[in-house]
Amino acid sequence: MSDQASLTRRQREILEFIALRNGERGYPPSRAEIAAHFGIRSLTGVKDHLKALDRKGYIELRDGVSRGIRLLTPVQQGLPLVGRVAAGSPILASEHIEEYLTADLSLFRPRADFLLRVAGMSMRDAGILDGDLLAVHKQETAENGQIVVARLDDEVTVKRLKRDPRQAHRLELIAENPEFAPIAVDLRERPLVIEGVAVGLLRNIGE
Repeated sequence: MSDQASLTRRQREILEFIALRNGERGYPPSRAEIAAHFGIRSLTGVKDHLKALDRKGYIELRDGVSRGIRLLTPVQQGLPLVGRVAAGSPILASEHIEEYLTADLSLFRPRADFLLRVAGMSMRDAGILDGDLLAVHKQETAENGQIVVARLDDEVTVKRLKRDPRQAHRLELIAENPEFAPIAVDLRERPLVIEGVAVGLLRNIGE
C-alpha cells in the first residue's frame, strides 16, 4: 500500500471525511453528502475522486449498494506540516510536507488546511514564536488586519496585512516585533500571493 502522500489534497480530504463519517455513524457518507460537504457541484466530480481512491487501494467501490464505499485501510488523519518552502513552488507540494500531525480540528474556525512551521521571531508580540506550528486556512484573499501567510518575491512569510484604503495597489506586511520594519508592497511592481490566513497555533507538539 502506498502512503497517503501519494494522494492529492482533495483525495486526502475526501478519504478523511469518509473515515470520519464511518466512525461517527458506522456507515460511509453518500456521494451527495460528499459533494455538499466540499462544495463540489457535480456528482460526477465526486465519482472521479472516489474512483481514484479505489484505484490507489484506499477504498472499494461497490456497485448497486447504497453508500457503497468500503475503507480498505486505516486512515492517517491529520494536517500536513509544511516546513521550508522552496522558491516558486506550491506551498503544499509534497516535498515541503514533513509529516501529518493529528490535531483537534474543532479548535480552528474556519477550518485549518495545513500547519506551517514558523521560522524567526518577527511575529513575537502576536505570540507566534520561532518553531511554532501555525494553523492556516488556505484562501487567496484576506481582510485588513488579518495575519496572513503570503508569498512575496518567491519567499513565504507570516505577517499582519495592512491595506491602504486610499490606494488598492498598495499594502504593507507588518511584523509584530519592533525590530522588524514593515514591508511596503506596490502590487503594480511586486506580485503578492496570499496563501492563507492564520486560524490558530500549536506549540510543543510531541514534547
